[in-house]
Amino acid sequence: MSELKERLRTDLTAAIKQRETTRTGVLRMALSAIGAEEVSGKEARELSDEEVRAVLSKEVKKRDESAAAFDSAERPDQAASERAEGEILREYLPAQLDDAELTRLAREAVSEVAEELGEAPGPKQMGQVMKAANAKVEGRAEGGRVAAAVKAELGV
Repeated sequence: MSELKERLRTDLTAAIKQRETTRTGVLRMALSAIGAEEVSGKEARELSDEEVRAVLSKEVKKRDESAAAFDSAERPDQAASERAEGEILREYLPAQLDDAELTRLAREAVSEVAEELGEAPGPKQMGQVMKAANAKVEGRAEGGRVAAAVKAELGV
């Protein structure tokens, strides 16, 4: 079993014992989403820590989108609840990269692709650069931020 999944289970047990209803609900939901991902596909499998992080990232993104929807519907109490749930899930994800670090990694990815191609990559090679950049970022930044940094480096 992945260490992250085991940590989630341990924290769930502690939250139940301490009667933390919000944390208990969020951790149960996270473990349920992980379980659903494990049994999806042709055969059941055990998720790695990286795959568990990807599931948690999706859940955080859902919470952020829900909070924005509740804000636009003028329901601040439910928006605050969604944000609180997102913050609980973020505790299990790596810290997000700041803009300077993200720009540096995008610049490195562009130079790597330039070495492979023998010339500076352009807009047509954005996919190659994104692949290299995402490998460097390792889930520490949202895809939109990575794409924006890569576009800025490519001059698109």
